[in-house]
Parts: sequence; structure tokens; C-alpha cells
Amino acid sequence: QVQLVESGGGLVQPGGSLRLSCAASGITISRNAMGWYRQAPGKQRELVASISYRGGSTNYLDSVKGRFTISRDNAKNTVYLQMNSLQPEDTALYFCKAVTPGGLGYWGQGTQVTVSS
Repeated sequence: QVQLVESGGGLVQPGGSLRLSCAASGITISRNAMGWYRQAPGKQRELVASISYRGGSTNYLDSVKGRFTISRDNAKNTVYLQMNSLQPEDTALYFCKAVTPGGLGYWGQGTQVTVSS
């Protein structure tokens, strides 16, 4: 059974930082593409950052480039999203997703990030 468990969300002031974690079980993250998505109230879910299963290449949503960094620790089977210089528009429910080479997708339950003074 595949499980993705996100953690690290919370309330932070504008300009602050958070690091989200996605701990995987039942799946090996180094063999799958991993991504972080977010969904704000009334908006569609959007891909924030992704890392490929082979080579570790990364891609980012334009609005987070230079502020967010996706990484993975294969030994811990965990993917991270380091978020710096957070802004109120980054407020959303953040989800982790694994996509197998065959195209199967698995989602975590999400962790809330709120950026507010």
C-alpha cells in the first residue's frame, strides 16, 4: 500500500520560510517522479515543483523560481520542499504526488501553508 505523508506546514509571516516533507512508504521515490502541488481556496490545483526519477532534474512554477527548492533524500525515502521568502499568495494546501514510470499517480493528504501577518 502506497502512502505519502506530508508534514511541515503551518502559519508563517510574509518573508518567512518553511520546509515541507513528504515521507513515502510502499513506493521508492528514487524510482518515481515526485512533485509538490498546491491548491488555494477557489482555485485549481497547480504544480509547484517536480523532480524526475532519473537524473534528478527539477522544474518549478514561474512564481516560485528562486524561492522554492525541491529535493529528495533517497535513504529516508522522503521528498522536501524548501520554501523561502513566502508571500500571502503562497497560502494553500500543499500536496505531494508520486508518479510511476507507468503513469500511476499517488497523492498525499496535504499540509496547510498559511502566510499572513
